[in-house]
Amino acid sequence: MELNADFSQRVVVHSEKLDWQASPMKGVDRRMLDRIGAEVARATTIVRYAPDSHFSAHTHTGGEEFIVLDGVFQDEHGDFPAGSYVRNPPQSAHTPGSDKGCTIFVKLWQFDLDDRTQVMIDMNKMEPVQAGDRPGVSVIPLYMDARETVRAEMWEAGSGVELDLPKGGEFLVLDGEFDEGSDTLVKGSWLRLPEGGRLSAKAGPAGARVWMKLGHIPFAAPPGVG
Repeated sequence: MELNADFSQRVVVHSEKLDWQASPMKGVDRRMLDRIGAEVARATTIVRYAPDSHFSAHTHTGGEEFIVLDGVFQDEHGDFPAGSYVRNPPQSAHTPGSDKGCTIFVKLWQFDLDDRTQVMIDMNKMEPVQAGDRPGVSVIPLYMDARETVRAEMWEAGSGVELDLPKGGEFLVLDGEFDEGSDTLVKGSWLRLPEGGRLSAKAGPAGARVWMKLGHIPFAAPPGVG
């Protein structure tokens, strides 16, 4: 399966408008944003766990990165409330589920396969740092390596946000809204910009909280996924 698999193109998906599709696991549904491959896939997805639903134990051969959007995600490493950011590197294993239900934004098979760095951050406990050269913008750093930079940004109401993206970027609206090009992105909207692109956004009247991943587009389709 290929969905939004041309990484040279700008893509906007308003995930809240997509129908939920059943996964192979009962009680777990998903909204696909991009995908290369079948059930083992390089994929970006919104995943919803019904109360008392669980996946069986499994190993993430290609790594897993996710944000808890609502509810509480659980595995043997602990309980992760809304606002949690987690990176489970290649070869990590867990048994995920949710006693009361949750929704997560998850990315699979998008790591350097030699990466072994695990990250677990509760963004609710992080104090944003003002971006000194960007008025109206504050930042929560989440992860950085030679391939990519991951962070959450808070944009004040009406703020203009300009970012050059020599290696592309990806953006998920966590709260609020912003305008970019001819699109208004609201909570749950996802934007991917190609290498050499530029983000030119304006935050809405209530501002915006945005998760972003920068620099990773050249590595968007790892070998061995199918």
